[in-house]
Amino acid sequence: MTKLRIGVIGAGSIAQIHLESYKNNADVELVAVSDINHERARAVADSFGAPDAYGDPHEMLADPSIDAVSVCTWNNSHATWAIAAIEAGKHVLVEKPIARTLAEALEIQKVAEAHDVVVQVGFVRRHAPNCQVLKTFIDAGDLGEIYYAKASCIRRNGNPGGWFADKEIAGGGPLLDIGVHVLDLAWYLMGSPKAVAVSGSVAHRLGNRAHITTMPRYQVADYDPTKNSVEDLASAMIRFENGATLMLDCSYSLHATKDSIEVSVYGDKGGADLEPSLQIATEMHDSVVNITPQIASGTFEFGGGFANEIKNFVDTCQGRAESVAPAWHGVEVVRLLEAIYRSAEEGREISLV
Repeated sequence: MTKLRIGVIGAGSIAQIHLESYKNNADVELVAVSDINHERARAVADSFGAPDAYGDPHEMLADPSIDAVSVCTWNNSHATWAIAAIEAGKHVLVEKPIARTLAEALEIQKVAEAHDVVVQVGFVRRHAPNCQVLKTFIDAGDLGEIYYAKASCIRRNGNPGGWFADKEIAGGGPLLDIGVHVLDLAWYLMGSPKAVAVSGSVAHRLGNRAHITTMPRYQVADYDPTKNSVEDLASAMIRFENGATLMLDCSYSLHATKDSIEVSVYGDKGGADLEPSLQIATEMHDSVVNITPQIASGTFEFGGGFANEIKNFVDTCQGRAESVAPAWHGVEVVRLLEAIYRSAEEGREISLV
């Protein structure tokens, strides 16, 4: 089979995870890396064996031999480059969130529907074995009808700074960066129901917390402790047309006793914790029992998750699979994110019908 020829837009840390997964996929040929910093694009391309490097993504997209691209740029240019790539006839894997705003996300969807290409969203945690195993239980009806879910991702001192802390670039703070992962997981496991109402709240209380020096944390290359325009905390309750409810909270900075990530779903025949480790609860012979599927890891594994995501994208582009995270899912998740911010700003529940 002909290899899928890949270009990557962006040369930062997330792009290099994509590149590593592409490099290890036997059905892929890495062709090019593009970044506004051409020198960095050249260095990253060389390190992964890609022959071409560009300072302008438009030049890369003009190469007719490239079949597909990953968009791994800052959030404020996801829509720009995803649309440009689609219009150039390339399949697209765009990092999460698909866009900063619903208007941008809808424009991507509109352009995608006019072109015969794959557009996939980087919801990498969907591709983890724990998620896929739980999804098989849910799809088989073992948990019954899912009517409640909880999603939480809490950091005590985890604002990365730089563009992540700039609302104009990122679009938001922990809600768009880490909250989107757990929100998406819960919504995906619930069967991607249509939301009808959102009530949200955000807090701007603790800021960057740069004075905390006793705890290590990830800091981006353009980290500046004096700059922060995003929220510390976001929380929400989402109601769906099938009567189900989802509770969400996420934070960069919270006076919690530990960092945590929790995703749970509850049905009328059983429930399950996906994170921090996969476990299923149900009833058997008039007893409550917990079931622990025997898999390599009960939690999300970074490298394996991205490898599976890239494999699904490549297989979908080559007609061997269906996308686990199609573009319209990215649009609907952004619809929820925007409604949470709007609800917080207006101090009322937002109707989506």
